[in-house]
Amino acid sequence: MCDINISKRFRRQGEMLANRVRKQYKHLRNRFAKKNIEVFRLYDWDIPEIRVVVDWYGGHLVIGEYMRRQSVPEWLPMMGQAVANALNVPMEKVHLKERRAGKQDGKRYARIDHTDKKIILAERDLKFLVNPYDYVDTGLFPDHRDTRQMVREMSAGKDFLNLYCYTASFSCYAAKGGSRTTVSVDRSGSVIQWARENMVLNGINPATHRLVQAHTFDFLKKAAREKQRFDLAVVDPPSYSTTKTRNVAFDIARDHPRLLEAVVGLLRPGATLFFSTNHQSFEPRMDELKVSDMQEITASTIPEDYRNKRKTIHRCWRIKV
Repeated sequence: MCDINISKRFRRQGEMLANRVRKQYKHLRNRFAKKNIEVFRLYDWDIPEIRVVVDWYGGHLVIGEYMRRQSVPEWLPMMGQAVANALNVPMEKVHLKERRAGKQDGKRYARIDHTDKKIILAERDLKFLVNPYDYVDTGLFPDHRDTRQMVREMSAGKDFLNLYCYTASFSCYAAKGGSRTTVSVDRSGSVIQWARENMVLNGINPATHRLVQAHTFDFLKKAAREKQRFDLAVVDPPSYSTTKTRNVAFDIARDHPRLLEAVVGLLRPGATLFFSTNHQSFEPRMDELKVSDMQEITASTIPEDYRNKRKTIHRCWRIKV
């Protein structure tokens, strides 16, 4: 247990966090309500000694601690209680997570519970199923909500490719934007099923919006052989991944040139590719890509609730073939 001095320090930090979160919630809630956005960020390590991220999920709170060797088990629950009290959220709707940097030997995204509970939340005129209970990630990455809108506005009449699709939020936006077809690829059968549920929730016809469970490079090879072609694509890979059954590892810093080269090979002349990564020390090596234009558009893809002086939540490029 914490000694008295440490407990006092933790309570003081909880009060500071509660004040900051309360102020930010008051600042954001009405403007996001007008846009029908129910998921947004309230705090991300804004105070150096309070190493947490706090996200609002339509009446639920997802609170994650950036773990380090000095972390103690009492601290995160105290922060969670302070934030819950500040926003009048019952503790059964507070979800505490441990966020770990780096590869972590495959443990970073390990399952933390088995409730299989999902709640429906709105983002503009779309709805998505999120699970704040079972994993560190919930099924929706709100930091890319503006990038999704960019894709939607470019989608009419296009054949859209979504690699590392996760729960296919980009594909739902593309379909709602009038894309002719979408193809969404992920190696996980469970997230492909989750993506299917999101499409059904948004009234998207599965006949023209295909979900593919496959390893990305396997799909790219097969699509090249079959001469599949696309007009618009999103590639948002994890920083690291390992396929234990095949002993294949992916590292975005090392592997992005060959990944993007393979994707560009599937794109029609005039097509657009959005490439994003949340790797905090990413160094792009894309000069050899045979494309007509490439621009980093990070600043225009990060919503106001994700702007942070300490770190950039993601980086994003728009690449024209």
